[in-house]
Amino acid sequence: MVASTAFVLAFIVIGLTVVFLGFGGGPRGAREQLYTQSRGGGRAVSIIAGLAALLIGIGVPALVMAKNNDSESKKAPGGVKLTDAEQHGRTLFAKNCNTCHTLKASRGAGKVGPNLDALISGINGSSPADTIKNRVTFIKDAIANGRARGSGQMPAELLDGQDAQNVAAFVAKVAGR
Repeated sequence: MVASTAFVLAFIVIGLTVVFLGFGGGPRGAREQLYTQSRGGGRAVSIIAGLAALLIGIGVPALVMAKNNDSESKKAPGGVKLTDAEQHGRTLFAKNCNTCHTLKASRGAGKVGPNLDALISGINGSSPADTIKNRVTFIKDAIANGRARGSGQMPAELLDGQDAQNVAAFVAKVAGR
């Protein structure tokens, strides 16, 4: 919405400039009109031009940046809201795991490793909390030990510590959604 408004405003400014030049006898005639104005008129034109430049150069980008908040980046497919740690896990997953694994929430379409949407969503527990706990445990084991205990295609210890926990929490929460 803000970007389209800025686009329309830019065209209005360009249109007014063209009209001014057209009715002023072209660039030379417009220049002569500006120079024949009184001192106060010339100052007013300068102030208006400066304000227009500030509005387009600073105001419009500031509006776009203010409107472009980060609230949508904390949502995964299916409307799942992510914590800061899970958001960090999403970033780490995209950096380290997307090339091999498929995970819709991270837009990963790897062909080497298993589809985590299908694999992880098959791990359940007696309650939703147990399901997440079981999934996190499984994922952390895979990260720490690799698959086939490090002799497979997935090497062991790709991530460690809190990074591994964040990735496991992210994958456990969004897999299969």
